[in-house]
Amino acid sequence: MMENIEELSPLRITPTVRALSSALRGKREDVHGSSRVNGDRVFPEPEKLWFKESSAKNLRNRDFLSPTTMLNTLYADGQVPPAVMSRVLSLRGSGVLPVAGGEVMGEGLRVRVDRAATFRAVLAGGAAEYLKPLNQRQGCVVLNCPALHPKSNTPSPDTMSLGQLRTVLLADHMGALLRRQGYAVSFCPTLPEDSDIISFLRALGIDWPTAPGNWTNEEREEKIQDSLEKSQYREREMERGRRASGGGGRKAEEGENEGALRINLKQVFQEEGLPGYDPSLGTCTVNRDGVSQLAQLDLSTADCTAAMVTALHVTSCQDEFRQQQIAMLWRASGAKHTQRHLVCGPVKTPGSHLTAAQYLQLRRGQMKEASEMKYGDQVEGQTWEDIIKVMTSATVRFELLSTVHTSPVTLDVKREGGVSTKGPRGGVFVMYNCARLHTLFDSYERGVEKGLYPEIPEDSQLDFSALKEEGEWLLLFNYLIPFSELLEQSGQALDSEGGGARVNIKTEQICKFLVSLSKDFSSYYNRVHVLGEPLPHLFNQMFCRLYLLRALRELYHSALDTLNLPPIRQL
Repeated sequence: MMENIEELSPLRITPTVRALSSALRGKREDVHGSSRVNGDRVFPEPEKLWFKESSAKNLRNRDFLSPTTMLNTLYADGQVPPAVMSRVLSLRGSGVLPVAGGEVMGEGLRVRVDRAATFRAVLAGGAAEYLKPLNQRQGCVVLNCPALHPKSNTPSPDTMSLGQLRTVLLADHMGALLRRQGYAVSFCPTLPEDSDIISFLRALGIDWPTAPGNWTNEEREEKIQDSLEKSQYREREMERGRRASGGGGRKAEEGENEGALRINLKQVFQEEGLPGYDPSLGTCTVNRDGVSQLAQLDLSTADCTAAMVTALHVTSCQDEFRQQQIAMLWRASGAKHTQRHLVCGPVKTPGSHLTAAQYLQLRRGQMKEASEMKYGDQVEGQTWEDIIKVMTSATVRFELLSTVHTSPVTLDVKREGGVSTKGPRGGVFVMYNCARLHTLFDSYERGVEKGLYPEIPEDSQLDFSALKEEGEWLLLFNYLIPFSELLEQSGQALDSEGGGARVNIKTEQICKFLVSLSKDFSSYYNRVHVLGEPLPHLFNQMFCRLYLLRALRELYHSALDTLNLPPIRQL
């Protein structure tokens, strides 16, 4: 019975590496945590003992490797004792990949996975378990985008910078990822439903919360103003003369704002023990824009029933200081929610200056032009309008989200640059390869209708050892199996305690994953003829490949869904 349970739990990389480490160190328990000292030998961290191979070249002869340097730290002469070797080779456990063999070579102890058994385990159930996060989390996350808060007027696409657009796209992507992990997610601020900015966001496939144009949040604003006036961090008149202006603005304003409400922000983070805030945050004058943003945040958290509420401020590096002020003002008004700051580097466009609206218009024009060059007169009508809209959104998202969020992005926005529909360049390439999978299955269905091929049989009737192409193992081992662990990362980063105000989430990973997947899939697809001759002795291999590629198609859909990009069925 135990074996069945083990077989049913999805195979994962992390539990496999952990089990391999335990086997190598001679410990049966799940070794987790810091280095242990045994006599005078320091054992390395369990996750450093082994690493998963990913290059096609190395995967020809090994799937996991414990390098010679590691073996030397564990065993006096680097010789792996026979008992340890047998433990490694007979590895079992929940989520652990089945081992087919292994040996010590010059580079270290290498282990090969039982590939046929792994293909069967992953593909038999349609791979659904591999397309979602391992765990469902609880809690509520508010994604706050300072770029969208009104500063006297509702922001517009003609005033929005590319750096601000980057923060909005990042918030949208994070929202989809966190929802997938079980968090209740809301977005802040609420925008007027008939505004230009909402139409602009919709053109990019972003669904942002709206309210009727005449809606106001005045009641909440008054409540926030009142709580700041009563705050223990409010600066009293007598303190005012003996301080330097910190975050409050220019000296000249002080005379004008004699009766203004000021809050000592430094006192807030010092007394509340909040690490990572800028030590130069001093005293801040409360203004109308600030109160409006706090009231919007208050509204966004009003419906959160979860015990754990996190506000994630997604902001550009230029606005980070201002956003830290807002965060401390909110705290001073009595909000106890955890607040983290996801800070984005700038977007550079050498030789030109574009607003968000101009950039979208440029990319859309280039996409239409590229489509017309490739497909000619058929590029017209609603279907093509929809395709060009999605492809433009894909181009923009991959350009702005494929870089580590703290680093700058440099865009080539020369008009003649064009958008390539070929070549491994981001969004277009990814969408094109996803469409190829749809085309393949359409061709197969037509073949079935014509009586060339039988229907795909139950997986129990297939022999998955027919999947021998190195590209097939690459797609399973580097993409299908690790995907659920990739989905987990944003939640883990949010959960991690300490580290202060800033949070570093690997926001670029889904885009990079999709581009890398598309390169490897494209290379495989160009090399292997999946729908072969309609001969019965070739059907088993064809069906195994269709099982793999069907799972891959779902993987594309699942990953694109976190970018709010619908797949395109044909290109």
